[in-house]
Amino acid sequence: MLVLGSGSPRRLELLGQLGLVPDVVRAPDVDETPLPAELPRAYCERITAAKLAAVEAGPDDVVLCADTTVAVGRRILGKPADAGEAAQFLHLLSGRRHKVITAIGVRRSEATWARTSVTSVKFKRLSDVEVNGYLATDDWRGKAGGYAIQGPAAAFVSWIEGSFSGVVGLPLHETANMLQAAGLEVWR
Repeated sequence: MLVLGSGSPRRLELLGQLGLVPDVVRAPDVDETPLPAELPRAYCERITAAKLAAVEAGPDDVVLCADTTVAVGRRILGKPADAGEAAQFLHLLSGRRHKVITAIGVRRSEATWARTSVTSVKFKRLSDVEVNGYLATDDWRGKAGGYAIQGPAAAFVSWIEGSFSGVVGLPLHETANMLQAAGLEVWR
């Protein structure tokens, strides 16, 4: 049985690209507050490990959890609380490079596998009209860094180096390899 430890519809869609439909979806309730001075990659890996540990599953079940964060230098940009914070994030990302980090964890019985995908993304310089127009779409809601690369914000991305699916929320290359290592058939 495949257990997806995430309530993200994007992760569910990405799993579908691998020909997988989870048997159960159990979004764990984990405190995602960064620790003082915690670096973005360490934060993402810690949250993923906590999610993986929190998901209940049988001994032969394969559990998949992930966490995505956007980082500007050492600063973690989580999911904005409101449109004002989303606007701050977009202005901070405007005209500069940032990292999108997605940590993935897989568990089966006592064995665990973990990988982290780090992708560099550069936004063009954003005008106030573009920021306000994007905010009006509500596409920023529930998205790390206040944007989704697969939505209207794709128009802001001048280049990307790394995993597109990792920016969406589940790097498929790493995920497929880990699920296969756990004994799950991909594209079954």
